[in-house]
Amino acid sequence: MAINNFIHNERLITGLALLAAALFVVWLDFAFVTWAILGVILGAAIYEMVKMLKIEEPLMIYIYAAAAWILAYFCAHPQMLVFGILVLAVSSMVFKNSMDYKSLFPLIYPLAPMLFVLSLPQDFGMKYFVWLVFIVGITDTAAFYAGKTIGSTPFSPVSPKKTLEGVYSGLVAGVILGVVVGIIIDVNFFTALFISLLVSAASIFGDLFESYLKRSAGIKDSGNILPGHGGMLDRADGYLFGAIVLVILLNLFNVNTASTIQMLEDMLKILKQW
Repeated sequence: MAINNFIHNERLITGLALLAAALFVVWLDFAFVTWAILGVILGAAIYEMVKMLKIEEPLMIYIYAAAAWILAYFCAHPQMLVFGILVLAVSSMVFKNSMDYKSLFPLIYPLAPMLFVLSLPQDFGMKYFVWLVFIVGITDTAAFYAGKTIGSTPFSPVSPKKTLEGVYSGLVAGVILGVVVGIIIDVNFFTALFISLLVSAASIFGDLFESYLKRSAGIKDSGNILPGHGGMLDRADGYLFGAIVLVILLNLFNVNTASTIQMLEDMLKILKQW
């Protein structure tokens, strides 16, 4: 019992620290800083994925991912870059007559979803990034603690510890907070309700997908960088799926995108400081 309490407290402290860091980035609202921090997260996530897949020569994966991330800073729709990177990677493999499908996977996950995450503050505005953080964060927290306290019905054989009670609690919490935040950022009630429900559900399956990857690899956590949470992928998994759904729905509902001129203005500020 003492060990479980320690793990839960450690998880809570780390979660609060991450939330504080995220809120600081949001308050700062500086495009270059957001891009750089998300880039660090991406680097750690790709490293964990490479280890999980036991890829022996990952150098080109890092090069392709870094190139995509640098280009993404200047693109209006960064999520589209993944197709170009995949074409480049596949073309290189075909040229060498050595098709390694396993090495393509980190370019699909986590690179592609991280480009969707970047698209939120870059294309739509920081408030939609905040919306994602609140929906996914409360969904994960409510699902975890409800599952621990009242959970009894298994949700999926992929992750026996996840329960239906936890999933339902996460969905309800995600929808309630999602609607509140959605209305605050000027999204109408029914649109906020629909988007919050789908993003919350997507985050749950993002968590489940990463559990499947870990189960296939025979490991408990993707890493140990975050006390009480495990690796970066363990913490980011829900956001990766949630961001994809949110970006698609924002485009579906024709939300006006933010001007990419802001990116250039931020770069000029940095140059002036130098």
